[in-house]
Amino acid sequence: MHRLFKTLLATILLVSLTACASVPTATRSAMPDDVLPGYGASNVRIDSFTVSVPQSLKANERNLYYPVGDIVWRGEPRGDRHAQVKAIFEAGLRRAAPMIEGARPVRIDVQVLRFHSLSEKARYTVGGVHDIDFRYRLVDVATGQQIGPTKDVGADLDALGGQAAMAAEGRGETQKLRIIAHLSRVFVEELTVPGGHVNANLGLLQAINNL
Repeated sequence: MHRLFKTLLATILLVSLTACASVPTATRSAMPDDVLPGYGASNVRIDSFTVSVPQSLKANERNLYYPVGDIVWRGEPRGDRHAQVKAIFEAGLRRAAPMIEGARPVRIDVQVLRFHSLSEKARYTVGGVHDIDFRYRLVDVATGQQIGPTKDVGADLDALGGQAAMAAEGRGETQKLRIIAHLSRVFVEELTVPGGHVNANLGLLQAINNL
């Protein structure tokens, strides 16, 4: 009932507003959480990475303003959405790695928790929010031990809609490319900036989806 209320409220707001907005909550699978206390991530570099998109995350292909689900992705032809999301994160990590120039080689293990982009209906009208949540851990390559705690990250991105979306497509700025570039920045901030990435404040629907 609570989830239905949120869905109805989000749909009403999407129809009534002309600004951006969108969605959170995630199906979370366990990730090992061994801890080496007291290590800051600012002196690391990415030696390798893994990305997991659990099959427990539910994909929704319905063309509603707000399809309920953990994965909503329409930036590529219909197919294995879990594999597509995995490839997007991998591309973001490959792009970020050369910009993280610390001395300590690490493996970063990433687990996607939520990847809720826009349906066709939302993209071609009001836009919204690319709602992206993930967790990660760092593992020292030399010792195989985890560095610090596993961390959950909110990495939401404004999602273009209507004419703005069409203009971006015309410039070759697809949803996929925007999200890859955004994830790259998020990973760089997480591993180089004190405190890591700070999630953007993207308005009312984002707040509702965090209820």
